[in-house]
Amino acid sequence: MRAFFRSLRRNERPRPGASTCYRSSTYVPLSPWQVKQRRFRPTRFGRRGLDPGEVQEFLDRVADDLAAAYRALGDSRQETARIKDALRRWQSEQAQQANAGRYR
Repeated sequence: MRAFFRSLRRNERPRPGASTCYRSSTYVPLSPWQVKQRRFRPTRFGRRGLDPGEVQEFLDRVADDLAAAYRALGDSRQETARIKDALRRWQSEQAQQANAGRYR
């Protein structure tokens, strides 16, 4: 039984290639630092284009949102692991109590 729970613990985090999205195997999700460091070429003189200040402001906002999402995901994974561990302990205690009553 312990070996079963150990194998579950090893497999808690999904493998990078195993996801429910249909993406190529070479796809790597963006990280907040990648979004913050992304720079766009300025428009040439006399041509229309995007305001670099606005683009940078938007990228900073996206990076902050991604960072918050990654933090929430990490917190959720920690909470899930804590709850699973508590459930395992409770189940073990219940099994011990049930077995103790049988063999008296």
